[in-house]
Amino acid sequence: MWNAESLSREQIREFLQSSQPIDFAGCGRSEKYAWVGGVLRAQHYTELAKGERGVVRAFVEKVTGMSVSQTTRLIRCFLEHGVVRNAPYQRHSFPARFTAEDTALLAEVDRAHERLSGPATRRILQREYEQFGNQPYERLATISVSHLYNLRASAGYRNLAAVYEPTRPTAITIGERRRPEPRGRPGYLRVDTVHQGDWDGAKGVYHINAVDAVTQWQVVGCVSKISEAYLLPVLGAVLTQFPFIVLGFHVDNGSEYINHRVAQMLEKLHAEFTKSRACRSQDNALVEGKNGAVIRKLIGYGHIAGEHAEAIGTFYARHLNPYLNFHRPCGFATVSLDARGKRQRQYKTEDYRTPFEKLKSLERAEQYCRPGLSWAELEREALAMSDTECARRMNAAKSKLLRHCKMQFPVPPPFR
Repeated sequence: MWNAESLSREQIREFLQSSQPIDFAGCGRSEKYAWVGGVLRAQHYTELAKGERGVVRAFVEKVTGMSVSQTTRLIRCFLEHGVVRNAPYQRHSFPARFTAEDTALLAEVDRAHERLSGPATRRILQREYEQFGNQPYERLATISVSHLYNLRASAGYRNLAAVYEPTRPTAITIGERRRPEPRGRPGYLRVDTVHQGDWDGAKGVYHINAVDAVTQWQVVGCVSKISEAYLLPVLGAVLTQFPFIVLGFHVDNGSEYINHRVAQMLEKLHAEFTKSRACRSQDNALVEGKNGAVIRKLIGYGHIAGEHAEAIGTFYARHLNPYLNFHRPCGFATVSLDARGKRQRQYKTEDYRTPFEKLKSLERAEQYCRPGLSWAELEREALAMSDTECARRMNAAKSKLLRHCKMQFPVPPPFR
């Protein structure tokens, strides 16, 4: 069909009536439009009658394979402009007000000020031009906050202002940072660690001190090291010595407790895990007071080697813990509010009682006993001996233990 432009209408009609297949060679849009324009011009399309125009239209549609609507648009273009051509692509764009130099200047300002917020950066740009008279900031001084963020999102800005930093470790959220709320129920423990000192680079034993917030029931354990392998078995043994179910576990921010292993153990017990808040020393004040009034008073501050941790733990389970909970009275304060709304604590003589007596004084105290432990067993242990007799046996066992531990002390270095 290279001579299609010179065909007569009769030849075009014969071509349209034929059913022979047609092969087309060329196929770009510009070539196709040029061919349509040449056919319309050669056939004098503007001078043809309506019927003759239909023949030429059908010929163009069959040869080019275009739709009726597309053929109509091309013919309309030919009638209006005398030529069939591609419409130029015209994309609407706003005029660029800020140049690449402005983007580079903004990146430099952000690097210097460590990328402040949009309003703060805009104010800096205004001051650079209006107050300090720096001419390069003339256009940026009028920028809006929203368009400032547009420039920051551009590829040119990111290439200039990219800062590569190493991956920062994410904080592990173990435990809830709040004060526990026992609401008068036993089982909410305050736990802390007491170190027995170092000697010539050797670590001493660590005392694990756990105190119930309501009854002041206290259980003490001992480990040679506070790593997970040593701490978890002793911590589990400490929790099983409480006569009630453990409902809460509150610690300070020490890493020996704030870890996944301890969290998993408490999750199995269905106990809530809380930790002290910043600048709130009273969150764990109960167990801190017991550290000094019990452990430091009875054991002292001298170094005890880690190899004696098992013997000390046995002494705690057999002698010290029964004495503390059944034979050693504690003070339970009566809290009231003064005229200014501040809490006042008063310790009366009748408020001093042993943790076991405090536990018995709770309403429906039997419901708090852990499974497998009867109230009669606790009563028998409390009445097995008098308070003074228990204290004597505990002190005798303590003296024997400390003599054994101090025999292992190295000779202290000479004073210089």
